[in-house]
Amino acid sequence: MKDLNLEIARLLQRAGLGGLHSEWEIRIVVIAGILLVSYLATKAFRRLIIPALQKISSRTRATWDDHLFQDKVMHGACRLIPPIVWYILLPLAFDSSPVLLELLRKGCLIYLIVVALMLVSVFLDTLREISDEHETLRNRPLQGIYQMIKLLSVSVGCILVVSILIGRDATTILAGLGASAAVLMLIFRDSILGLVAGVQLSANDMLRPGDWITMAKYGADGYVTEVSLTTVKVQNFDKTITTIPPYALVSDSFQNWRGMRECGGRRIKRSVLLDASTVRFCTPEETERLLKEGLAQKEDLSEDVVNMRIFRSYMQRYLKSNPGIRPDLLQMVRTLQPTSEGIPVEIYCFTKATDWIPYETFQSALFDHIIAILPRFGLRIYQRPAGTDFRRNPTGNP
Repeated sequence: MKDLNLEIARLLQRAGLGGLHSEWEIRIVVIAGILLVSYLATKAFRRLIIPALQKISSRTRATWDDHLFQDKVMHGACRLIPPIVWYILLPLAFDSSPVLLELLRKGCLIYLIVVALMLVSVFLDTLREISDEHETLRNRPLQGIYQMIKLLSVSVGCILVVSILIGRDATTILAGLGASAAVLMLIFRDSILGLVAGVQLSANDMLRPGDWITMAKYGADGYVTEVSLTTVKVQNFDKTITTIPPYALVSDSFQNWRGMRECGGRRIKRSVLLDASTVRFCTPEETERLLKEGLAQKEDLSEDVVNMRIFRSYMQRYLKSNPGIRPDLLQMVRTLQPTSEGIPVEIYCFTKATDWIPYETFQSALFDHIIAILPRFGLRIYQRPAGTDFRRNPTGNP
């Protein structure tokens, strides 16, 4: 080091600065040289290497390299250069002051860890952008996994910083933390459970952003807007936001309507209650009228023709001919167990419309038709009598 100082002194004399002979004067010049080298290295990386890498990535067909070599990632990598240069060259200026040199090198290492954590964060954000553009990974709940990796990297960085400050090996600190694992498990319980639940949700394809889910226990009925490490946000149809812990979606039951959207058919399963007193055999005149009006076909007629049976056959044909109903999915008109409020006749089919408003509009129109056509078969929907009915007919007789 003394030889180096002599060489620097000779260079300064040649440059006309021969008056600088003290150790600190020479040290200041060396520090200025170190700062200049780090500045020039950073500028060269930004002006030469980064444009070259971006130019090469722009010529490839893949798009992921465009994200990896974008400005925010490259600038994050650029921040690593100054602490590395300082750490290597500082012994040239402080070789005679080992205590100060050790302190400055610790500062460089801490600075390097901080900028490395910043680079990891930017890199993970870039990976999330790449996965959002990938057709297979776009709908996977990967944000929670990225957040957990960030949390782990910050935890490791904090352990390294502490180990540098106290001058102990990082493994010793980890061993000490192992003794307090129960406390750490309690503190990071939600994060750990969220990470495990996120992996299960992603691996089993149970949930994707944009899915319509229903979870009555948490009052959720709407679309998933965000899947993070500790919460799943659901925007309900009343525009409120429900937050659910990810592990609750794994441990409890919830309904995902994605299958309905993917198959392109939404189910109608609704009954009308017929008044049992209106179910009867049809007269020859009635069967003749139903044939003329197209409400019945000859195969529906037999020796004992029941009006409810003809109605069911008519509705089965109506469903098959309706353009708003999926013909390739199950269609059924059936009679359920009679109750004290009438005989339920259930309509079971799938509509082509899956969005809420078109689906409800079609379903309402379908049952409007059913209610309006029932009297043509001599049937009537059961309805409990109101007070006005008793006032009109005080005797209670039909």
